[in-house]
Amino acid sequence: MNRNSVDWSGSFPALTTPFDKNNKIDEKAFSANVDRLIAAGADGFVVAGCTGEFWSLSHDERKRYYDLAVEVVGKRATVIVGTGAVTVEETVKLTNLAQKAGVDGVLILPPYFVKLTDDEIFAHYRDVVSQTRVPILLYNIPGNAVNALSPGLVRRLADLDTVVAVKESSGDWNNFYATLISSIEKIRVFCGPSSIYGAPAAELGADGFVDCFPNVWPDGGRPLLDAARNGDRTRAAALQKTGRLLTDLFTSEGRTLYPATKAAMDMLGFPGGGRPRPPLRPCEGSDLAGLRKGLIELGLMK
Repeated sequence: MNRNSVDWSGSFPALTTPFDKNNKIDEKAFSANVDRLIAAGADGFVVAGCTGEFWSLSHDERKRYYDLAVEVVGKRATVIVGTGAVTVEETVKLTNLAQKAGVDGVLILPPYFVKLTDDEIFAHYRDVVSQTRVPILLYNIPGNAVNALSPGLVRRLADLDTVVAVKESSGDWNNFYATLISSIEKIRVFCGPSSIYGAPAAELGADGFVDCFPNVWPDGGRPLLDAARNGDRTRAAALQKTGRLLTDLFTSEGRTLYPATKAAMDMLGFPGGGRPRPPLRPCEGSDLAGLRKGLIELGLMK
């Protein structure tokens, strides 16, 4: 397999995982969010990734979530689900469950917490690939995983049979661009923090965006990608500025990204928000008030 083995391209929202009052996955809210974002132009979805609080989901919940994603999305868009785990054994189990559910691909981050060498990370992916057959989207998010997929390591991993794409979420433009130019001919390259530098990423050839902010943009975030691809720099610059300011708003004054995303969805009347699972805590008090004030100032709500 290589980049030509899949047709993944465009806007791929990283979906939140809504929980009901009993702290179970709220399947109706999840479905409603999918429907809203497809209507807004989403080409695919990443389910049970970092935005989806995968670390809080049990093995059985992840299995059900894979089935649910395929059931809800159907053939309307690409379905990629997170199957990353610390061990090869667990990653393989989850990846094979995802394939059985009928997903289009899986998102796999490197083993997390314990610091590894590039050779150890490569061996992890190599062993997973040897025991699975579903297309893999590599996930570079060192801020969460500790271990980074450097441009050189991504280039090595691109030679593994089922690796077809990478989500580059380092937040470092130099790292993103080096990955793009070193691997774009072999695998598809998606920009993770599109709210920060999505426009230049798209202008220079990124295959698309995988980001959490489409969950809170009334238009689903698609116009930023379209403006950049169409050479409308004035429009792209205005949208990129809003994305940058949203990023700052969601991660300042005591707020953290995923609880703020869910709180903003609630404020905006979008499905799929609600409370995060512990150890995350919901936005409350001054954090919530500051979030509301910021959304009003950005013109996203009254």
